[in-house]
Amino acid sequence: MSYKLVVFDMDGTILDTLADLAFSTNDALAAHGMPARSIDEVRRFVGNGIAKLIERAVPAGTDAAETAAVLEDFKHSYAVHAADTTKPYPGIGKLLDELRAQGILCAVVSNKADFAVQQLVVDYFPGCFDAALGENEQAGIAKKPARDMVDAVCARLGASMGELVYVGDSEVDFATAATCGCDLILCSWGFRGAEELRALGPATIVDTPEELLAAIIA
Repeated sequence: MSYKLVVFDMDGTILDTLADLAFSTNDALAAHGMPARSIDEVRRFVGNGIAKLIERAVPAGTDAAETAAVLEDFKHSYAVHAADTTKPYPGIGKLLDELRAQGILCAVVSNKADFAVQQLVVDYFPGCFDAALGENEQAGIAKKPARDMVDAVCARLGASMGELVYVGDSEVDFATAATCGCDLILCSWGFRGAEELRALGPATIVDTPEELLAAIIA
C-alpha cells in the first residue's frame, strides 16, 4: 500500500551506534570500578532506553544510588562520544532521499535520550526528517513500546495510524507496532538477526534498504 508517513527507529535501523554506546557504557562503568561489558552484551542490553541499558550493564546487586550515578556518567560520556564511530547503514541516505522525493513524510522515534536523537539527526540526516523524538521523561511521553511517541509524531504531522508504517530492528519495535496497531517492517541488518526477528511473530522482514523501499512503496 501507499503510506503517508514512515516512522523509523534509530539505533540499529538507520544508524549503527553500537560501538559508541559500548564505549560510553564502559567509560561509565570504569569510573565506578565496575567490569566492562562486551559489544555483544551491550547489543543485548539496548532497546529500552539508556536507564535500562545501565541497569543491565552494572553488576548484579548494585544499589539504586550507584546505578543512577553510573547513568549520569554515561550521559556525560555519550554527549561527547555519541558520534565517534556512529554512521548510517549503507543505503539509508538514498532510501530517505527517495521517500522524500515521493512526498512521503519521515520521522524518527527512539528510546535513545532525546538530546542524542536531536544531535544525531542534525549530524547525519540534515533535512531528511519531518519530526524526531527521543526519550524525555520530563515531557511526560512514555518510551516505546508505549505508543505515546508515535502518537505525538502523528499529531505533529497530521497522519493517522492507518497511514503509516513503522520500521525497526528489535522486539521493542515489534511490540511498539503491535501497541499502535500499525503496519510494521523489521530490518535484519540491525541489533537483532533475522532468526531473532522471525521468532517474534508474523512480520515483514527486509535484508537491505532497497528491499525496505520496495516494501514501503509496494
